[in-house]
Amino acid sequence: MGRRTGPSGEVHVELRDGSTAVVRPIQPSDREAVRRGFEALSERSRYQRFLTPVAALSESQLRYLTEVDHHDHEALIAFDAATGNEIGVARFVRLPDGVTAEAAITVVDEWQGRGAGKAFAHLLADRAREEGIERFVSLLLTSNRQMRDLLASLGPSETTAHRGSTIEVAVELPEEGIGDHMAGVLRVAAGGTAELATPPWGLQVDESAES
Repeated sequence: MGRRTGPSGEVHVELRDGSTAVVRPIQPSDREAVRRGFEALSERSRYQRFLTPVAALSESQLRYLTEVDHHDHEALIAFDAATGNEIGVARFVRLPDGVTAEAAITVVDEWQGRGAGKAFAHLLADRAREEGIERFVSLLLTSNRQMRDLLASLGPSETTAHRGSTIEVAVELPEEGIGDHMAGVLRVAAGGTAELATPPWGLQVDESAES
């Protein structure tokens, strides 16, 4: 997948189906875009991302998701270069140790299976390294049997916690890229066998992954 840098920090990424995603840091003015992206998610996707039926994002959630400091909390939003429609959001939130961050990716249903999630994961990892993040953790639902089988094939990623219906998987960031093990976690989360669970940041917000 090729990428090129455009104005205002935009990165243009060619996906495997030949389409181009425009990815840039999220801004408060993207509130309606995030709302539309949420509305483009299927009912199943919403449930798997929030662990509960969610009909709409509240104003406080939209503020949390779009008013970020781009240091401890970063979010990258992606649009279809051809139509301007929302594709997804990649996000990390720094944890108290200063070098670990919760990482998660949301891709709207229409764009799943085109390689968007993997591309966004690489961009998110690049931003995390720039801000001194050394390790990503992600929450995964454990309700699906296939997911547990697939986790065994990921390699030396570390399961750091098991809380009820979720497990926490931690992966050290390599010097470049996202690393095979984190990419494996994202692929597992993408395939319907697992979803990135609701992050414990005080708000019931989005996030899943797709490769």
